[in-house]
Amino acid sequence: MTNRRRVRISTDMSESMCFGCGQNNPIGLRLDFQWDGKTARTEFTPTKVYQGWPGVVHGGIITSMLDEAMAYACRFGGVNCVTGKMQIRFRRPATIDEPLVIAGKVTRKEERWIWTKASVSLPDGTLVAEGTAAQFVIEAKSDDTSDKEAKS
Repeated sequence: MTNRRRVRISTDMSESMCFGCGQNNPIGLRLDFQWDGKTARTEFTPTKVYQGWPGVVHGGIITSMLDEAMAYACRFGGVNCVTGKMQIRFRRPATIDEPLVIAGKVTRKEERWIWTKASVSLPDGTLVAEGTAAQFVIEAKSDDTSDKEAKS
């Protein structure tokens, strides 16, 4: 017998401590996504605290940017998700102090899963990395402030 219940996770973002988007996280990326109706997009210039090899942005940081863009594409569409599976392809290194454009969008929706894709590129469109993910749809815990506000 398959359990059809969704996973319940706190979606209260009031502390703003998310590593990807939390504006109060002192070591986070502090990404601030905008929505054009189809794509979640932001810009970010990584400093040396995000490097792997000297002068090069760590691949895990690039992966976090892609993951956050795909999650935001779902959130802007009114659905909260967690990443179930993600594939990343690196195209070129990103260097420290080089501005990056991060974008994500939904490619397919089902009841419990949403498929997304994202990219990190230079302002001129040169691709740094791209990713795809299967996002598992979650439900807000009933005691979440954000969940209560959404229902009022």
